[in-house]
Formats: sequence, structure tokens, C-alpha cells
Amino acid sequence: MSKKITKIVLTGGPAAGKTTLISRILHEFEQQDGWRVITIPETATELISDFGIRPFGGCMSMLAFQDFVIADQIHKEKLALEAAEVVPEDNILIIYDRALMDDKAYISDQEFAEVISRFDGRTEASVLAGYDAVLHLVSCAKGAEFAYNLGNAARTESLEYAREMDDRTLRAWSAHPNLRIIDNSVNFEEKINRAMREIFRILGEPEPMNQKRKFLVEMPDVDALAARYNALTLDMMQTYLRMVNPSIERRIRQQKNGEDYLYFYTEKHFMPDGAKWDTEKPISEKVYIRYLMECDSDLHSVRKLKYRFIYEGCRFELDVYPFSRDKAVLFMYSGSADAAMPPEIRVLREVTGDPAYKNRQLARVQTL
Repeated sequence: MSKKITKIVLTGGPAAGKTTLISRILHEFEQQDGWRVITIPETATELISDFGIRPFGGCMSMLAFQDFVIADQIHKEKLALEAAEVVPEDNILIIYDRALMDDKAYISDQEFAEVISRFDGRTEASVLAGYDAVLHLVSCAKGAEFAYNLGNAARTESLEYAREMDDRTLRAWSAHPNLRIIDNSVNFEEKINRAMREIFRILGEPEPMNQKRKFLVEMPDVDALAARYNALTLDMMQTYLRMVNPSIERRIRQQKNGEDYLYFYTEKHFMPDGAKWDTEKPISEKVYIRYLMECDSDLHSVRKLKYRFIYEGCRFELDVYPFSRDKAVLFMYSGSADAAMPPEIRVLREVTGDPAYKNRQLARVQTL
């Protein structure tokens, strides 16, 4: 079977949701057999934070900086394609956190054309042809201003600057034939869901069901269940951190996929009007360990084995906790209210929305 490599760019102005979307992509695809996600981090941020190369503070001009950015971006994109050819999976999704055309937003059109031409005679047309699709996530500075600085005290761009850069970035990518715009006409969680649906459509894969229900169930024979439905097993541990802001709940997660480990940092934001949403980003093992020093000592880490499987076209996830021998929690993701339950499952009661079965409460009581 020949490999299927799909290259998708995530772009947009500051505070658009790209980092949370990347985390969601990893969560969806790293758990599916036959898939490999390769992510290319934002190049400009790496050069500024890791190398001290920056287009301000007297270091260099913006034009000179873009020369560094483009050279590094081309190198990383080449390595990603080479990696895609040698990894064992047949379905490869390459996600670019910004890509070459983003640099056009920071310099003039003529300057950009001159810079890219120095790299093997590249043109804008040839650059655009290198990506299968582009998702432009509109900055929350345009339509969701209340959330612009929420939870990010380090954000220095003004609302006006963020709006301008969002417009300039969209213009830079406007010639791509498969450009899709994800705006702020819905809440943040639904914005990420919309972006995920677009990605599934680009890939030609069935879209995930977003209706989520939760059930307390008798502990089934998990080995038999996993064997019958070819369930994917994930070993996860979630740790809550001390709250430094009363409206933001923080947690970290370690997730084992086969022989690999993934690490995530999540913030759950609570608004005065009752609205809430999550932002999440992948982190390194080193950062994960550093966050462990900030754990909330009043709460236990929540460890669970998650069995993910499909039954009659509906996705199920069975969470098994070490502190419960006779009960487990089952999640059903379905677009239908009367979706069939696997015959091996005996439901005790539905607990959708019940605060007693939220992970934070389980971290406190360690019982089902």
C-alpha cells in the first residue's frame, strides 16, 4: 500500500486557537491505528525564544529576520517529508503551525518574492502548491475580544495589531485553492470542533460525532471487549495543578501510545456568564516534569486505562480506574439519541453532566 501524505497549514492572527487545535489533532489521530501525525512548530517563535534571533531590540531588520525564518522553515518541511516516507504508518498527516506564506504578512510583496527566489528559485505559486489545504483560524481579537488576553499575561500584541496581522496573514494565503476560514461566530469549543470537521473532510475520513454522553456501567470483561472490537488501549494519567487564577483550572496529562508518550497542558476557562471552554497544548516531557512541581496536593492524580472502540458506527470510550474493581465509566459519541449499546455493557445509570463523575471530583474522592 502506498503512503497517503496530507499537508495542512494552520494559520491566523494572534490568539486564534492554533495550539489548542494541534493538541486536539494529536488526541484524535495519535489514537488511531495506521495514522502518524507530524507537527512542524512555528519557526519564528523558535528562532526568537531558542536562538535569540529577533527582528526587534536592535538585533536585525524584519527583512533579514524573514531570511532566517524561511531558511529554517524550508529545512524543517524537508525533514518532515523525509520522515513521512520512513515511518511505518501508511496515513501521514503533516500539520504546519504557520508556514512559508505567513512570512509575507511581515514584509512587502516584492521583498517576499525576492527572499523566496533565493531558495532554489521558488515562487509564490510553487510555495502554495506544496500544501494540500490551509485553515485560517481568525484571531479572537476579531469577534471574541473578551478572550484575547485570557490566561496569557505574556501576550504583548494590542487588539489593533492582532486584527491587522490577521488580515495580512489571510491576504498572504488568499491565493491557495483550498483555503478554509474558521471564524469566531461560535464559541471557542465549537470553533475547534468546526476546524476538526474541516480536517476530516480534507482527509476524506468520516467526521467524528460531537454529541457526548456519559454512563456509569458495571465492569465488563475488558480483555474480551478489547479483543472483540479491536479496541485501542491508552494508559493516561491526569494531574491537577494549583489554581493561580480562580477562573482557570489547570491540569497536565501523560498519555502512553504504544511505546511513545505524549504530554499535554490544559486550561479550563470559566466565564462569569457560565460559559466555559478548554485550551490545550502539547508539551515536552521536561516541561511536564516541571509542571508536576505545581500539583494540587489536595487532589490525587487520576490514572485510567481508556479502551476506545467502534460499535455499529458509534465511537465508545471505556474508562477503567485502578480504584474501582466493579464499575467503570463509558462515553458514547453519537449523533443519535437512540444509538445501540454494545451487548457486553450493562448500564447502571447515565451520569452526563453529573459533577460527581467529573475527573476533578474523582481526583478528590478516588471512588465511583
